[in-house]
Amino acid sequence: MAKHLRIYMNNPTAGGVDGTEISSGDDTLPLSITLDASQAESKADKCAVRCDSGYQIDGDTEIYFEGTNAAKWQVAADDSYSDADTALTMANWGSTLTIASVAATNKVFWVKATSATTEDPQNDRSVKIRAEGLVVAAG
Repeated sequence: MAKHLRIYMNNPTAGGVDGTEISSGDDTLPLSITLDASQAESKADKCAVRCDSGYQIDGDTEIYFEGTNAAKWQVAADDSYSDADTALTMANWGSTLTIASVAATNKVFWVKATSATTEDPQNDRSVKIRAEGLVVAAG
């Protein structure tokens, strides 16, 4: 992830500066969704991306997942969904998301994790969420 570009979880507000920052590389506060594999379950969670104060992205920001089980994660743009269940059924999910005009306030998006009945119980730490963009001083 680019310096001064951060991802937040715990119900961040569009246009706000709230949410809990997802840890970068040390797994102290990872994005986490608990699923019941016996149900082949999917769940969604609201996240946001923003720059530190005084910075912005020149161009677009790309959000995506990488790692062994990255295919079990997807991302979608926010369309003012009222809750995770609505986002889960209504959003246009994909492996990457392009977000324009990321600056010092939250740009909300959604993430979805999916399990399969063939999985054993596990705590999978193989997947990382990534945000990439060209960070410049705001001006």
